[in-house]
Amino acid sequence: MKNQISVEAQMLIRKPVEQVFQAFIDPALTVHFWFTKSSGKLEIGKTVIWEWEMYDVKSTATVQDIITNEKITVLWGPPETLVEFKFKSLSPDRTYVTIHQKGFQQVGDELLQVLIDSTGGFTTVLDGCKAYLEHGINLNLIADKFPKEAML
Repeated sequence: MKNQISVEAQMLIRKPVEQVFQAFIDPALTVHFWFTKSSGKLEIGKTVIWEWEMYDVKSTATVQDIITNEKITVLWGPPETLVEFKFKSLSPDRTYVTIHQKGFQQVGDELLQVLIDSTGGFTTVLDGCKAYLEHGINLNLIADKFPKEAML
């Protein structure tokens, strides 16, 4: 049984909502701040494979819903969770992005660790997106989060 606990991360990005939205839809942009490879652009009903090649990790995302410049909803996993990306235009050049994840299947200490990892991970994604879109800088945040040398 999935529990009702969820996580959320958010960030103001000083770019038009259309540009921020496209950064999450189009993997040619997303690779600059999140995953390193994708099997395709996000479209309703489509399942894409996201890869983090430096960690030899792959995950699937099945697009449930897209409302242009407002929302992207995916089933992400395994284990499968529902992730919703919301985009709110605050002005012509300011967008507030919220990432909400729910439907975790873990319990106890395992659930606590997943919640910590998800919150931190999505915060890192938003930080990287902000740096890339606002300043044209790829901070390599995802690659540098767990360098091999530090894991020995």
